[in-house]
Amino acid sequence: MTQLKQQQCTVCRPGAAPVSDAELDRLLPELAGWQLEVRDGVKQLEKQFRFPNYAQSMAFTQRVAELAEAEDHHPAILTEWGRVTVTWWTHTINGLHINDFICAAKTDQLAEQ
Repeated sequence: MTQLKQQQCTVCRPGAAPVSDAELDRLLPELAGWQLEVRDGVKQLEKQFRFPNYAQSMAFTQRVAELAEAEDHHPAILTEWGRVTVTWWTHTINGLHINDFICAAKTDQLAEQ
């Protein structure tokens, strides 16, 4: 994960290649607790983060939103009392790009703050 969280996202244009199955098998174990989800045929990375209260859930959500703006890469975020679910995938290619793994690693880093 150390390598991933130090990288910057690149511009992902329509037609860019999604990560291969071999890359997925190599990268996913680097992201503790992240799960591969497939929704409507689209591969996504998802993780649920737990917090002791709603205020801390909201504060984490704001940090993820700031990361998304900085990286120009935006996840789905579900904020609930004591829990935030973050889902990364690349809309442009309807699948997973290296950017999703980079942002997932950075999301983990934000959760540690």
